[in-house]
Amino acid sequence: MHTRRVEFRGYRRTDGLWDIEAELTDVKPYGFAIEGEGAWAAGQPIHHMHVRVTLDDDWIVRDIAVAMDAHPHAPCPQAMAPLRALIGQRMGRGWRKVIEQTMGGERGCTHLRDLLVQLATAAFQTRAPDAFAPGDDGRPPPHLGTCLTWAFDSPVVERRYPLFYRARAAAVGDA
Repeated sequence: MHTRRVEFRGYRRTDGLWDIEAELTDVKPYGFAIEGEGAWAAGQPIHHMHVRVTLDDDWIVRDIAVAMDAHPHAPCPQAMAPLRALIGQRMGRGWRKVIEQTMGGERGCTHLRDLLVQLATAAFQTRAPDAFAPGDDGRPPPHLGTCLTWAFDSPVVERRYPLFYRARAAAVGDA
């Protein structure tokens, strides 16, 4: 009854910056109308949105562009302007909180917020392998401690990053 397609693309630019693009499209296999807003034919996008975030090597947002080629309600495009406040912010730990503070609730758009959260993972994948390297300051790579596989006590961290591996203390009652 509904198809959502989300695609991310990451590029290294000739000027040394990184562009990470996100695109969301929602379609339905049947025609429908929203009273006072419009009518959509089967397969016609009700949502078609694009976001491009430009990052520097320090993960600082240097630019952001957004477009809504299709949206169901007249006020929807007003939710694009708050994204500009992300310029100068660092993409990394706390990114979700920055998004929520910048364009959460009634200030923004659920779909754009969702794209921006997922865009960080696409940026991380685009920037691999440098994103997987420990920091020059001896800090662990930013992905450690973010999921089950990359937990500091996981066998993957023990094998790939022994310097940062922390064995889990045995629980009371463990044999």
